[in-house]
Formats: sequence, C-alpha cells, structure tokens
Amino acid sequence: MSLKEQLNQDMKAAMKSRQTDRLSTIRQLRSAIKNKEIELRQDIDDNTILAVISTLVKQRRESAELYRSNDRPELADKEEAELAVLQQYLPAQLSEDELRALVAEVITATGAASIKDIGKVMPVVMAKTKGSAEGRLVNQVVRELLAGPAD
Repeated sequence: MSLKEQLNQDMKAAMKSRQTDRLSTIRQLRSAIKNKEIELRQDIDDNTILAVISTLVKQRRESAELYRSNDRPELADKEEAELAVLQQYLPAQLSEDELRALVAEVITATGAASIKDIGKVMPVVMAKTKGSAEGRLVNQVVRELLAGPAD
C-alpha cells in the first residue's frame, strides 16, 4: 500500500473516531503533498512523500523549540502532538551507533580525509538514510568523524 493510500485510510479512521487533532495533521500533510504535486506537475512517489513528511517534521520540531524558548508551552505542545502523528509515517529512525557505522563506511568508500571532504560524504549518506535520520544529526556525525580525534 502506498503512503497516499495509507493517509486516506488513516484520515477516514480519524474522522470516524473523532480524533480532531490527528485528522487536522493528516489533512495538513495531504495538502502539502498536493502542493508538491502541483509544483512538480505530476503525481509523486513514496520517496518524494517521505521528503515532504521530513520537511514538515523539521518545521514542527523547530516551531516547538521556538515556542518553548518564548514561554508558549501550549503552542509547543500542539506542535509536538502534530510531530508525533507525522513521525508515524516516517521509517524507523537509525540509532546514533547505526548512523556512525554508516557514515564511517561512506567516508571509507569516498576516500574522504578531512572536513573539506564533507561535500563528498553528505549527499551519499543522505541518499542512504532517506528519511531514517535527521539531516542535522547526520551533519553532526559526519563532521565529528571527518574531524577525527586530533580536534
């Protein structure tokens, strides 16, 4: 079953069970997917849908942090509730150890030797993680491993 079909089924289930917050989040996600299809002028596949979901997750996470830092916990809670719904549609997240192993493998494969080679490593790692690791965490791990123990 495609992600679009899954979203349609989950939306119907949320309507029937009167889960207004879940329903609202799924509708927002479907709207974002539709906007992406309009932008690209074609139906999008599951990989592109995962990219849309990842973008929305990042937005929700940043908004929640911003609301918390500005002493608006009620708005932060709402963003975090939406975040929880969105994360259900992403693949299981890699643990930090799994991510480190993957990054080390890519560094070896690309022959990267210093922090200057981050441009070689990042695209390969991001393609392999595809929604299963947050870009900020990937960047942090790549920088740590490329910097090495000398720094």
